[in-house]
Amino acid sequence: MPPPWIADLAAALAAGHPAALVGIVEVEGSSPREAGAKMVVEEDAVHGSIGGGRLEWEAIALARARLAEAGGDDAPRLHEFLLGPDLGQCCGGHVRLLIEIVRPESLRVAVFGAGHVGRALVRVLAEVPCRIRWIDGREDAFAEPLPAAVTALRADPPDAAVAALPPGTMVVVMTHSHDLDFAIIARALPRADLPFVGLIGSATKRARFLHRLPAAGVAAEAAARLVCPIGLPGVGAKHPGAIAIATAAQILACASRAPAPARSAPAIAPHGSR
Repeated sequence: MPPPWIADLAAALAAGHPAALVGIVEVEGSSPREAGAKMVVEEDAVHGSIGGGRLEWEAIALARARLAEAGGDDAPRLHEFLLGPDLGQCCGGHVRLLIEIVRPESLRVAVFGAGHVGRALVRVLAEVPCRIRWIDGREDAFAEPLPAAVTALRADPPDAAVAALPPGTMVVVMTHSHDLDFAIIARALPRADLPFVGLIGSATKRARFLHRLPAAGVAAEAAARLVCPIGLPGVGAKHPGAIAIATAAQILACASRAPAPARSAPAIAPHGSR
């Protein structure tokens, strides 16, 4: 059975939280815990223990100071403590700690829909450093093996999954149903912390949805964030792979804060676009 810290670290990253892995790498003399003991430190949580007492409190403070360094050096750092002279602990040994900062992938994408275009988009995005939530409500939506960066979620209804998306997630909606598409964007658009809400389809589809959104309680300012059609302009091809590449490029442009060209007319009209 793997040690608990592996699951704790994985859970923190899956939730979009940076974490520090704090481990005892060497002990000389007496110490509260042995070499190899580890704990995971988040901004507001600690999982596991390296023995408690002043050593653990100092390690937590160091880890959280590292986590708070915006754009700081995340390289592993070694810290040494003489437990008696430095910390006043009665065991009195010499302990070396290693603190490693682990941050989640900065690009997070939620793809709603496992149709032919959704599958192509997930394959393209899996080739770049990102975390992908792939969401569909159908029983047989995810039959094929998934890339390591992809977490598949069967949600029925799919729009229920919007509330759990971490802040900063780029949202792309391309389900098999107009009604599902509308329900998802009606939940996603009011969340200002979701920087990109894209919808597959034509300019006509966008106009129809914008007409319906006020009745769903979506303010005009939020509705105006809807990106539809999706994909950088000028591609023109209808093949799912081409649509996926154009859409992935648009997401990357948004994520890097590069200005993406405005779309006033559909440049991509996929087969079956609505």
